[in-house]
Amino acid sequence: MIEAVNPPDWEKPKGYANGMLVDGQRLYTGGQIGWNKDQVFEHQDFVGQLEQTLANIAAIVRAAGGEVTDIVRLTWFITDKKAYMANQKEIGAAYRKVMGRHFPSMSVVVVAALIEDAAMVEIEATAEIGKSQKDG
Repeated sequence: MIEAVNPPDWEKPKGYANGMLVDGQRLYTGGQIGWNKDQVFEHQDFVGQLEQTLANIAAIVRAAGGEVTDIVRLTWFITDKKAYMANQKEIGAAYRKVMGRHFPSMSVVVVAALIEDAAMVEIEATAEIGKSQKDG
């Protein structure tokens, strides 16, 4: 069974789903960017957008019944390698604020642009819902 996952209080996406859950277990998110649930950018800086992007992914995972520790892969698309490299400490702090010390497999890809002109980062996630919980 495949079902769309969209956090209930978010603006309804047009032409896509924020996540797709397969057999109640495997979750694939669409590329998330640094806008809020109303599709408004509150941050114009790389680190602020990154934190919001990760928070968006966490919200989708939770809407599917999981936790961030269920995330097994993140693929980052960034438009500014210099901003990424220059803000490693701040990026790490923003990451840990949302994800804690959970570090799934990750790739970072530098791209020329993203569909939303204001977006500086887009991240896709894959999660195995419920797999991070230890057996009793």
